[in-house]
Amino acid sequence: MGNEAIGLGAIRAGVRVALGYPGTPSSEVLETIAGERGGGVYVEWSVNEKSALEVGAGAAMAGKRVLVTMKQVGLNVASDPLMSLNYLGVKGGMVVMAADDPGPISSQTEQDTRHFGQYAKLAVFDPSSPEEAYLMIADAFECSEAIGRPVLFRPTTRVCHSYASVEPLDALAPPEPAGFGREGGRWVIFPRLARANHVEIERGLLDLADRFSSYPGNVMRGAGRRGIASGGVSWLYVLEACGETGDECRMLKISTVPFPARLGAEFLQGLDEVLVIEELDPVIERELILLAGQRGISVKIMGKLSGHMPYAGENTPDGVRAAIENFLRPRCAGAIPSKGEAPPSAAAPALPVRPPVLCAGCPHRGAFFAVKEAARGRKAIFSGDIGCYTLGNALPLDMLDTCLCMGAGITMAQGLSLAEPDALNFAFIGDSTFFHTGIPGIINAVFNGHDIIVAVLDNSTTAMTGGQTHPGVGRTLMGRPAPKMSIYDVLSSIGVNDLRRVSAFDLAASKAAVTRAIEARGVRAVIFEGPCAALSKKEGRSGCMVDEHLCFGCSACVKKLGCPALSFSGKFARIDRDSCTGCGLCKSLCSTRAIIGGDER
Repeated sequence: MGNEAIGLGAIRAGVRVALGYPGTPSSEVLETIAGERGGGVYVEWSVNEKSALEVGAGAAMAGKRVLVTMKQVGLNVASDPLMSLNYLGVKGGMVVMAADDPGPISSQTEQDTRHFGQYAKLAVFDPSSPEEAYLMIADAFECSEAIGRPVLFRPTTRVCHSYASVEPLDALAPPEPAGFGREGGRWVIFPRLARANHVEIERGLLDLADRFSSYPGNVMRGAGRRGIASGGVSWLYVLEACGETGDECRMLKISTVPFPARLGAEFLQGLDEVLVIEELDPVIERELILLAGQRGISVKIMGKLSGHMPYAGENTPDGVRAAIENFLRPRCAGAIPSKGEAPPSAAAPALPVRPPVLCAGCPHRGAFFAVKEAARGRKAIFSGDIGCYTLGNALPLDMLDTCLCMGAGITMAQGLSLAEPDALNFAFIGDSTFFHTGIPGIINAVFNGHDIIVAVLDNSTTAMTGGQTHPGVGRTLMGRPAPKMSIYDVLSSIGVNDLRRVSAFDLAASKAAVTRAIEARGVRAVIFEGPCAALSKKEGRSGCMVDEHLCFGCSACVKKLGCPALSFSGKFARIDRDSCTGCGLCKSLCSTRAIIGGDER
């Protein structure tokens, strides 16, 4: 996997400290380092991306090679320290990996980290394949040390999660960490120092742009009067469509920010038209347009800005092939050669629609249903958050009205309570997100006397991104035992006095706890506890089944819960024994006791 290649590449490059917060598509990088690190490498899941970046900054100031991982929206959380750290600089190589998610496949946004690099005045490395990512991560470390500043590493989902054969190379020999030195106040960001360093940053970017024109990751090949410029995984799609040599056109691959202007100008010379194919934003396209204007090069540049490439979503091999065919058609009076093979989409059947749902046996289903039942008949607003439980918005539960970003459900509920004081304002948050950014919002609610009900969905893992640990689990990424922080105790210590803890699978107790919270005022919380169905063991628990002698086909279990193990066939409800975990929620709804088996809770 591309993420495994990046992790192994970081180990080869001599990384000594690796930190991050799990977020698809980046999570497997740290897990790979944790499993393959050997001695001398420290790795952790930090409580959030800001904390990870700041811990990493301290280690890098002392000369350690540091990798900090996150996804593109996590970069927003880390942006405050990262912006300032570029002004202070580092001694050891520091690479901040922000995995972008074109599509988006599992994210709220289609942010392009190359823009952040330009905005923050940071160098960006943009690999196109797992093989290149394995090598390029070492280049990123070396660049960071050479310029004395952090750099960004921007793989996209198809690079992170595609597979390739990668040949491991001998480990590199990075410089020995020099240790922390005060260096006359170098590490204290006063305004005068910031202004002086800003000048040095700008000079450094100009120098980097020139050096990147000779960087092996930036490639020009082929000949002709037409050109295609690309980068990232789109470059592989271009090669698939045009062939490795690019006989019919000149091709340019860009893997870095700042833009290698000298190479770009050489590419544009003598061309009539250029098609730019990239994800997500027209970064390369704008740079080429600017360069053509500055150098007085007469060339037509097409891409997203001209409407020749889609502005949103990820590129696909078929889409890139079609765009190149349309681009070259006036030149070759037809389509580019396809080696006698029809495009894969010509015969491929349509994929079935599979909307995401909460897993069978997910404790969040019980929590949502209990709140829904307790609030029935009342005006209520349900603010959500980022995690598996975002799926609570789907029918038949239909239990999320808002979802913005991590931690925002609790604070948005406070704003909604001001605008809708006659409504019940619920805020749903998971256990990992609670530790990530939920606590400050609850402190704000207690301090300012807001009227909200917080529902903490505690399944003892960071479920959506693959089951990583967090402060409430009691184990670190390195496998060491750690203090298991109690969400109940944290809430109590910050002033939430109306506080209850229930099993998410005990529908009666859960509904009663929510009912009592509804009757109270101020900040109150209900913690719904239950293990993640994807990680908990099914051994020793029997699945549920339907007694057809007792079932009369009311279908309440199917229509109210939306559990994927439940269906309705003929006259009776059906339970898929392979997917049923025996959680017993459906038993609580069955008025005829036709559902038997499962756990006794």
